[in-house]
Amino acid sequence: MRFYQTNEFGLFALIILFGAFFALATPGFASVFNVFSLTRIMSIDIMIGFSMMVVIVTGGLNLAVGAIGVSAAMACGWLIEAAGVPYPVAILLALAFGAFLGAINGILIVRSGLHSFIITLATMSIFFGLMIYLTHAQAFRVIVPEFAQFGKLRLFGTVSALLIVSCIFAIALYVLYRFTPLGRQMLAAGANAAASELSGIRVDRTYIICHALSGALAGAAALMVVARNGAAIPSMAGHLGQDWLLPAFLGPVLGGTLLMGGRVSLLGTFLGSALVTTLTNGLLQLRVGEFWIQAMLGAILLFAVLLDLARRSYLQRRGIY
Repeated sequence: MRFYQTNEFGLFALIILFGAFFALATPGFASVFNVFSLTRIMSIDIMIGFSMMVVIVTGGLNLAVGAIGVSAAMACGWLIEAAGVPYPVAILLALAFGAFLGAINGILIVRSGLHSFIITLATMSIFFGLMIYLTHAQAFRVIVPEFAQFGKLRLFGTVSALLIVSCIFAIALYVLYRFTPLGRQMLAAGANAAASELSGIRVDRTYIICHALSGALAGAAALMVVARNGAAIPSMAGHLGQDWLLPAFLGPVLGGTLLMGGRVSLLGTFLGSALVTTLTNGLLQLRVGEFWIQAMLGAILLFAVLLDLARRSYLQRRGIY
């Protein structure tokens, strides 16, 4: 299939079209300051999309993406401010903590046999509640200057350096799924768990690894928010981390990652998240109310889910899925 016939090309074309429309409709959209802000927010939304994508690959969900991310960010803030840990070490430990919380989700799902929707819905409240209790809902603002300066760094005068971080993670995930046995096992387990088990793949272990990876990516997204804000704040992802749920679903689903698992689209998730950020930013520039923007994003998600069902039905008729 040629690139111009793919879903990714359609998303890229939509980004260009909406970007051109917003640039003509409002002078502030194409300003240097707004392009920097847009790419900074976009980079975080892309990471949030990746965090959900690696679980959707297995046919599961992770509603605790925001709660895990905030918990990891607050852990990083505590390590730097209260424990005096060097910030590179604190970042690595925070990512490991996010992976640990994700692994807890995976273990609970495997051991209980319950759907990931139920488990992660419960742990979303548990993780967030424990984080609030342990930190007393206090922000950590004594962040080392290098950390905060990176969040303000501009490339070519306009593009946020955080976007490069998202690109690096995208390349790492591409290598994982394209060239490693573990990545192929993740895709196989999502496509057909029973057949994968018969072929020697430890499906339960694969599910746990996917949730741990999701937790680490959620932690990375939250650390990017810390770099942007210059502080670790309990409310950075909204109450219970719910503000991350729409971006988490929209990027992968718009990008072509099948909700039933077995197929992943990294470029599609990247572009899907970028499209959502562009639409949100442009509509805010046009002074459209926040309520209407949320309603529109919800409608887009519903349309994308219905499109996913139609695509899966088409693949089944063709004998591809």
